[in-house]
Amino acid sequence: MPETLQRWPVVAIVGRPNVGKSTLFNRLTRSRDALVADLPGLTRDRQYGRGRLGSERYIVIDTGGFEPVAKDGIAAEMARQARLAVVEADVVLFIVDGRQGLAPRDLEIAAELRRTADRLVLAVNKCEGMRVDHVLADFQELGFGRMFALSAAHGDGVRAMVDSLFEDELQAFTTPPEPAEAEETEARPKQDATRIDSHNDIATNASTTAAKEHQSRPMRVAIIGRPNAGKSTLINALLGEERVIAFDQPGTTRDALAIDFKHRGRDYTLVDTAGLRKRTKVHEVVEKFSVVKTLQAIEQSHVCILMLDASEGVGQLDAGIANYVLDAGRAVVVAVNKWDALDVGAKQQFKRDLLQSLQFLQFATLCYISAREGRGLAALMQAVDQAFAAAMAKLPTPKLTRALREAVERQQPPRKGPFRPKLRYAHQGGQNPPVVVIHGNSLDRVSDSYKRYLESWFRDTFKLQGTPLRIEWRSSTNPYANED
Repeated sequence: MPETLQRWPVVAIVGRPNVGKSTLFNRLTRSRDALVADLPGLTRDRQYGRGRLGSERYIVIDTGGFEPVAKDGIAAEMARQARLAVVEADVVLFIVDGRQGLAPRDLEIAAELRRTADRLVLAVNKCEGMRVDHVLADFQELGFGRMFALSAAHGDGVRAMVDSLFEDELQAFTTPPEPAEAEETEARPKQDATRIDSHNDIATNASTTAAKEHQSRPMRVAIIGRPNAGKSTLINALLGEERVIAFDQPGTTRDALAIDFKHRGRDYTLVDTAGLRKRTKVHEVVEKFSVVKTLQAIEQSHVCILMLDASEGVGQLDAGIANYVLDAGRAVVVAVNKWDALDVGAKQQFKRDLLQSLQFLQFATLCYISAREGRGLAALMQAVDQAFAAAMAKLPTPKLTRALREAVERQQPPRKGPFRPKLRYAHQGGQNPPVVVIHGNSLDRVSDSYKRYLESWFRDTFKLQGTPLRIEWRSSTNPYANED
């Protein structure tokens, strides 16, 4: 379990596929972090979220469909993830489907949970519009002393269930507030009811105050790439545990999972994303949802780790994914995985292909790693830190203007027509990515090659390794432009 969350009680949601576990997870965390669709087997890894009831906070774990008898394949991996969640939890919510009634697999799950769970509560979902006493009577055979009827989709009965959990099963975790805190709680009930959201949008044009807030929050790192490039394996290697399913089958990860992580005293949030593939190969509705979640993860990240599979080479799809990151303006580190599987000749050919296919990412640091063997990870995290520092760098106006003048003295912009563009001064217009605003005259006449020259100059001057740099032009009118 993430280190920063250990003091909060943990509630795990377990049940067979398609009984509404992810819907309840989203309801408890007041988010849409878990994918929800009317398809079994959608959730595969266990996912953490933060819930809040008044002044009490707790952790919620969403799990995949639990099939206790599964011996191999993805179903067995999902079952193992569910069992790990049960071990971590203080209370296990066993979810069943009130509309379908008691199923044989419910009996199998209940039998195992009685052996492994410390505290076990039955939640009968999808009870909207039904007589509660009739629905609960169908599940008496399970022999649970405490049962709750609810509708995760509509919210019916959810608050009552959580209240009851804190009154009984989680009573040991409740902490009476100090008198001053109690008064503040009464004065601001709406604020206390709001969940702390770990998925804050990252403002592109951040002010100095906003930049400080970003520095105090965990660095959000999205791990992206083609299917089966080793993204989940990298997550597990960094965490030192099999936290997400790493299976030798493309498309194993479908959701974007946010996982808290501490490395050398610094807090990170690692986001494991679904592999992006060509549009012509995205057929399932679920996979289309996964692509959207991946693109959202890129937008909401500070740094993206672009995973490349050395054994597969560099292709157009890798370049397309890199373009997504570049368009979003996010810092990026390129991690070439499975590097140890190549011989010397193959490594040289790969580097040539990489330079040709991703030449627009020359600002990014290249790291050659083996996620399975844990090689190169220290250098990778160092590159991530460097890219984050560059993306959030503060560029003082005097230093920017001085750098601009030095660049112009070294090489003036070429004349276009009767006038030569005049670059007067520069200031910073935003962070993540850094934005440099240049003021002057006739700036619409600045050539593309000179723009690239200035970008390279600013990048070298301010050591902006790992982040895109954007330049905006503010041209003033020349009052003598129309005179002879």
